[in-house]
Amino acid sequence: MGSEPHQLHAFFFPLMAQGHLLPIIDMARLFASRGIKVTIITTPLNAPLFSNTIERDNQLGLDISVQLIPFPSEEVGLPQGCENLSSLDNFSDMAPKFFKALDLLQKPLEELLQTHSPHCLVADMFFPWATDIAAKLGIPRLIFHGTSFFSLCLLDYLRRYPPHENIETFTVVGLPDQIELRRYQLPDLSKTSSELANLLQRARESEEKTYGVLVNSFYELEPGYADYYRNVIGRKAWHIGPVSLRNRDIVDKAQRGNKASIVNHACLSWLDSKKPNSVLYLSFGSVASFTASQLFEIAIGLESSGYSFIWVVKSNDEIEQRWMSDGFEERIKGRGLLIRDWAPQVLILDHPAVGGFMTHCGWNSTLESVSAGVPMITWPLFAEQFYNEKLVTQVLRVGVSAGVNEWSGFVGGEKAIVKREDIEKAVEQLMGGGEEAERMRTRAMELKEMARRAVEEGGSSYNDLTALIEEIKLHPRPAV
Repeated sequence: MGSEPHQLHAFFFPLMAQGHLLPIIDMARLFASRGIKVTIITTPLNAPLFSNTIERDNQLGLDISVQLIPFPSEEVGLPQGCENLSSLDNFSDMAPKFFKALDLLQKPLEELLQTHSPHCLVADMFFPWATDIAAKLGIPRLIFHGTSFFSLCLLDYLRRYPPHENIETFTVVGLPDQIELRRYQLPDLSKTSSELANLLQRARESEEKTYGVLVNSFYELEPGYADYYRNVIGRKAWHIGPVSLRNRDIVDKAQRGNKASIVNHACLSWLDSKKPNSVLYLSFGSVASFTASQLFEIAIGLESSGYSFIWVVKSNDEIEQRWMSDGFEERIKGRGLLIRDWAPQVLILDHPAVGGFMTHCGWNSTLESVSAGVPMITWPLFAEQFYNEKLVTQVLRVGVSAGVNEWSGFVGGEKAIVKREDIEKAVEQLMGGGEEAERMRTRAMELKEMARRAVEEGGSSYNDLTALIEEIKLHPRPAV
């Protein structure tokens, strides 16, 4: 599809991290499917994560291209080739350097914007300076947070009304629902690098000046919070998700993100051999790490539960030797399937054999589970994941908590935070087929249908994207 005289041109600039990159790529493809010329800006080693998908879209006539800019690894003291958060071997030591490198991307972004003069820029929250660059050039900048309206509202509320330091458990009032939280579930700045804390503060300040916010959600999922965010907090925002539903066929779902360590047909064949809703899927994201003691508790809890499962684990030989040395993998053969590092998550969740998802409550995973009609066992670790857990368990009521009560950061402490008996209990609650489990499953399936209707023509997300496109068309285009 060639450029038309009045064709809109949108730039997309995702953070180099799986949890941010994947939804922005889906979002870019969604814009392209509506006739918009799309340019994705990324670095050389991140482009292969989605190049096959973009090539297929190009063959279908969509106007999507990729502009590469170098990632300044060596300038900030990172090893060559560290261009993605998941590529950092020692996260605690290397992450501050990674976040410092992000600031060095300002000049190449500004040069690209000056050269191409797009109609709008969709940039990740971790590029707060993109707002000022776009404003200087007269280009609307849309910010992407990568989370829900619910979490954005809760974050805003807690910034305005922080709980008293002597209160351990408190109730948030004033939002559409009364939300119960524990002090230790709030972000712990002592476990956050000063570089990241500073970056998050700049991101908050940038949000107040940006043209608007794109949210990967749909109105029917959190209507009160979409309205609160726009009408009470006063932010311009558009809900256009779930963007993962842009991946409609097996190839799109299988090739989304890193290359999986398991052949897709082998994974699907294994699932095909299981009864509907009989398999628990476990994945805790691409960044967080567990200690050997916690991995051991998970392994024993799963084995004791008696249910079939697929578990995505990190390839760390030293840790694996410590928690697999007693023959765990051999004993669970046939009933359990271990996948190293990366799994085709959307493909797995959409399989009818999967009846539950034990998740860290990252927003992508949460929304992908909702879109697949799969109830959850919630195991939040850091960032806004405890807020997402409250949405799942207290508002939507499609999940049970594993019992995590403390914000732990990207790397957990030495002790196991959830014991094997609590893991087994949570698995039984979700997978055991009791009345409450069936109610959760029914609600989850209702949300699945709402999600699918939202992205179809005439649905709430489809219409919100249409409204955004029409608004951008009316915005004066900067001079080239």
